[in-house]
Amino acid sequence: MSVPSAAGDRRPDRTTLLAFGGVVLFGGLNGLGVRQTVQELAPFWGATLRFLAAGLIFLAIVLVSRRPIPRGRSLAGGILYGAVGFAASYGFVYQGLRELSAGTTQLLIALTPLLTFGLAITQRQERFRVQGLAGAFVALVGVAIVVADQLSVAIPPGALILVILGAVCIAETGVIVKWIPRSDPFATNAVAMLTGAAMLMALSIVSGEARQLPVELVTWIAIGYLVVLGSVAMFALYLLALRRWTASAVSYTTLLLPLVTLSAGTVVAGERVSPLLLIGGAVVLIGVYVGAFLKVRPTRSSATSLPECLPVDALVGGGPASRRT
Repeated sequence: MSVPSAAGDRRPDRTTLLAFGGVVLFGGLNGLGVRQTVQELAPFWGATLRFLAAGLIFLAIVLVSRRPIPRGRSLAGGILYGAVGFAASYGFVYQGLRELSAGTTQLLIALTPLLTFGLAITQRQERFRVQGLAGAFVALVGVAIVVADQLSVAIPPGALILVILGAVCIAETGVIVKWIPRSDPFATNAVAMLTGAAMLMALSIVSGEARQLPVELVTWIAIGYLVVLGSVAMFALYLLALRRWTASAVSYTTLLLPLVTLSAGTVVAGERVSPLLLIGGAVVLIGVYVGAFLKVRPTRSSATSLPECLPVDALVGGGPASRRT
């Protein structure tokens, strides 16, 4: 979705700021919701329930409001988006969250913007920038600190690798979305989520997972949150903020999500937050900011100066997950 350049000349009003804050809050709490579901439900099955329910809600919105259903290349793009952005990415992340804290997971996923730029350059969607390379090196140092901290508490390296693979899939989703012809975002996400849910169900069957409904009330609450607030509401607020503000401004949610997750994890779930984890997380966020968001403005005359805008398609997979787990 494109945003008129004139949006960059307007200061955000209260509604825009509330929408921005809602995306940060709901997205940051998603990690805790997923963390709860994987404690009782098998990973692929838990993700299936979430995206099947959210996809059906999006489909109902599309049908009731008579929005156009994607066809041709748009439909094919929506299916690919679902396969990579929901089935693959969340399949990896849900598996990793069985052994990692929500805060650590969200910090690793904060690498997504830099990973997106790297994949976009490889696939010739973006030009190489030294600034991006410098940011990547800084962020990798932060990841190394986080990994060292987690290894010190006997966290299996496989869980870290799974979450990083999930971040790579989320990043590739941004590249895929840029190739999809323009179509209604609600309809595209309905197709993508239902496709992802079908593939996750197949993975659950093949892997022999137990597929029962939750027994614990807290798990039902977590699923309800992930479906209604963590997927549908977060996506709607994201669209609202994007339409009223610049894409570059809205994209700062990526940097704020881990702060919410770490804070909520400490207060609600009693998750361990060591000084080394905080240092590593801060270095990761600095690296992402330098490589993906920091604007090095060339000297230009005021007559030719235009607001700079970072395409949001290059940052996220076009839907809830963003966020975040």
